[in-house]
Amino acid sequence: MSIVTVQLGQCGNQIGHEVFSALCSDIRGTHGLCSTNENQSYQDSCKERFFCQEESAVPVARAVLVDMEPKVISQALATAASSGHWRYCVHGPRHKEAIMDLVQREAERCDRLGGFLTVMSMAGGTGSGLGAFVTQCLRDAFPSSFILNHIIWPYGTGEVIVQNYNSVLTLSHLYHSSDALLVHENDVIHKICAQLMNIKQISFRDVNQVIAHQLGSVFQPAHPAGGGSGYSRNPLGDLMETLVPHPEFRMLGLRNIPQMPESSLPYSTFSWPGLLKHLRQMLIANAQMEEGIDWQVRPPHAGSSIPSTNKPLHFNTSIANLLVLRGKDVHSVDLGSFQDPSLYTSWLNPQEAFNAWKTPRAFNKYEKSAALVSNSQFLLKPLDSIVGKAWNMFASKAYLHQYTKFGIQEEDFLDCFTTLEQVISSYTNL
Repeated sequence: MSIVTVQLGQCGNQIGHEVFSALCSDIRGTHGLCSTNENQSYQDSCKERFFCQEESAVPVARAVLVDMEPKVISQALATAASSGHWRYCVHGPRHKEAIMDLVQREAERCDRLGGFLTVMSMAGGTGSGLGAFVTQCLRDAFPSSFILNHIIWPYGTGEVIVQNYNSVLTLSHLYHSSDALLVHENDVIHKICAQLMNIKQISFRDVNQVIAHQLGSVFQPAHPAGGGSGYSRNPLGDLMETLVPHPEFRMLGLRNIPQMPESSLPYSTFSWPGLLKHLRQMLIANAQMEEGIDWQVRPPHAGSSIPSTNKPLHFNTSIANLLVLRGKDVHSVDLGSFQDPSLYTSWLNPQEAFNAWKTPRAFNKYEKSAALVSNSQFLLKPLDSIVGKAWNMFASKAYLHQYTKFGIQEEDFLDCFTTLEQVISSYTNL
């Protein structure tokens, strides 16, 4: 099945461009680890998901680009076309009818529509406000299709003075219309660029390329457990079935290992036991990268009924985890450490809470790599921080006039606070 990507605002369009570039780069190589038939199947599956083939030999991204300013979109269209390897077909202007017409057109170009992936920020601008609106429009127009919102969490130090208001408004509305929210935190990606990628002067493109690599590591084709030899035919549907067992819990985080400069790859070797040991500890200690992991954090004893308030300090309880493994000797990997009942909330069977997808084909020149998509308590601290800061501003009525003059009332803010406070409570009590 195919995924239509909706790129919203400057951030969404720049990340979307890097995602399609990473996907195209990956499918054009073989990485020397698969048979010709295996590689062809992988390429065909990826193209079906993310590209359509027109009369020319250049694949066309299944994407709609939306922004209030034409400059970013024009740059994305020109850069994609100049590569000679892929291109965009359409982009969206300001109006709902025009945007939904373009979305409908892309949906009709799919032989089988699997759903929508929106890419957006939530700090402000086109991505947050229009992104939430377009998501609701997608839900209304395609009520049976899956919608996954990929959202960029703002820097903790602040990008705009009202970013906490914008984040609360955006998240609360998305929570009602989206099937799941896949979150990348700007602060975390910035650290990965500095500490793992060894980038001295970090640009937005550097940040976006790291995000694109992580997204590609999940969404490129892989074999689901028990799914036979074929690749997953409905990637968004399989993702939702695996990771969102209850509509109250829709927040997904992503960890990827290893991640390093391309120049370092020829001098690096990795073993599956070593990679998975680090990735498991990253999960339970809520670490976003393999450097600086707190190895002192341990899960409670399996089978114990410890209240959430008395669990080991900083332990990150999971609802569901999806492990995506790519590369050499992938089918011989022991995954027992991720099936430990102590990692998961007590009301789910660990055999159902954990799933793994595998493919022997390497991803972007990494001989072995693993990605972990987790529905867990990973976002509790940053979410509580944003809601708390927004509430403090709201209590003093700071900057509210910037919203009330456009028809947003104080009751609307209160409804949004209530929604997110309930999300925080639900995840806290896992």
